[in-house]
Amino acid sequence: MNKNILYTASLIALTGFAGLSMKQQVTGFVAGDTAVDFRLKNVDGNLYSLSDMEEAKGFIVVFTCNHCPYAIKYEQRIIDMDKKFKPLGFPVIAINPNDSAKVPDDSYGNMQVRAREKGYTFPYLYDRTQEVAKAYGALKTPHVYLLAREKGKMVVKYVGAIDNNYEDATKADRHFVAEAIAEIQAGKNVTITGTRAVGCSIKWKE
Repeated sequence: MNKNILYTASLIALTGFAGLSMKQQVTGFVAGDTAVDFRLKNVDGNLYSLSDMEEAKGFIVVFTCNHCPYAIKYEQRIIDMDKKFKPLGFPVIAINPNDSAKVPDDSYGNMQVRAREKGYTFPYLYDRTQEVAKAYGALKTPHVYLLAREKGKMVVKYVGAIDNNYEDATKADRHFVAEAIAEIQAGKNVTITGTRAVGCSIKWKE
């Protein structure tokens, strides 16, 4: 059997994402795709999935971490997004996909400390096996996937960066996630459906 086919089959068997298309398994989700749910451990010790919030209109799924300078630059903006958009039905779901053996600062224990110290108002989930990051196609921290509920499914509306200035939020003149949510709320198609995520590369297991 072809090694690539064998790998893909093994990935499906291990992750349970049997509903994924071949394109999604190889490249991750893009706008228009239906995102898969997941069940990951939150910093409060409980397991969490998108289906737990049936009243949500969608989610701002952010792959992020503790140590990355880019993630740190965006940390307050992620907190502010949750405070602004959760009341509108689009809460933040943060996921740490990094291998803590390579980056001890990103261990589950340190995630708990970070969330407590910074007063996170959103779930901060640990993707220990990294299979959720692989399924979504996340490459960076931070890497955002904006999802909207349509006919019972979570449809990807935008993938990429939060805005266009990681150094200084006050100097950003395009706020991609905020703009996309505004268009969804207005019943319009999202104009910008994808940008290049700017951040640290995800630290994958060997």
